[in-house]
Amino acid sequence: MARTRQAGTMGTSIFPCLFVILLTRCSPAGCTGGSDSASHSTTSTTEKPILLNNIADAEAFVSRAEVAVIGFFQDPQSPEAEQFGLAAGQVPEVPFGLSSSAAVLSHYGVSANTVALFRTVDNDRRDLDMNNREVDAKKLVRFVRINELRLVTEYDPVTAIGVMQSSVEFNLLLLTDKMSPKHPERMRKFRAAAELYKGKILFILLDSNLKSNERVLSYFQLKKSQLPALAVFHTPDDEHDVLTVDEISIERVQDFCNRFLQKMQKKEDKSEEKPLNEEL
Repeated sequence: MARTRQAGTMGTSIFPCLFVILLTRCSPAGCTGGSDSASHSTTSTTEKPILLNNIADAEAFVSRAEVAVIGFFQDPQSPEAEQFGLAAGQVPEVPFGLSSSAAVLSHYGVSANTVALFRTVDNDRRDLDMNNREVDAKKLVRFVRINELRLVTEYDPVTAIGVMQSSVEFNLLLLTDKMSPKHPERMRKFRAAAELYKGKILFILLDSNLKSNERVLSYFQLKKSQLPALAVFHTPDDEHDVLTVDEISIERVQDFCNRFLQKMQKKEDKSEEKPLNEEL
């Protein structure tokens, strides 16, 4: 049976607090975790950036993936472009494109030696200036890892940074056991629900098997025996609710999200009415 707990606020911002919890367990450099959306491989491959010769090619390239990276270089043989190519080989699950077309650079409003990451989950773009000589393949890879938010992003110290920097103010956590035989079906339904809230709510997976996540469960006053569970929160004012469920369904996720969104809308409406009443 599903159980909802209106956790309210805890006096501190939830996601930064979760981020701190993770950092006390492991450093971002050494504890990148896994991802249900992508395998975070660190081995270099022969993957090469795709050449994008015109605006149509670039737009099609970006639209085909949840996360896409384009390097804008006047000289595709430059040292910066070489580091970009090395980074592409270390992140094979993220498509890398390269363009030296003046028209493409102008279309995206970037200067030469800029790397841009595009993501569909919140319709956002992140830029990195490659003119800084300190930016190498390693730092490029970290830039991608931090910012590669997906339809469902697995929570770890690196992705936590990107989530905190997103303009999307609502986050939904699925706290579950990835080793469970039911996990693939749970993720299928969770991902299907995420499609309905693109740009509105970031959907985040948290694996209860990881020791580094035990304190997160405790933070939400949950035990492993109560999982799977959903936790939704509004980052600006720390308002959040927790729902324990027997199983995940698209309808249940929708209902939980819609109820919370409606509650926050009513709260916002009341706050706007108060100043008007005071004026009267």
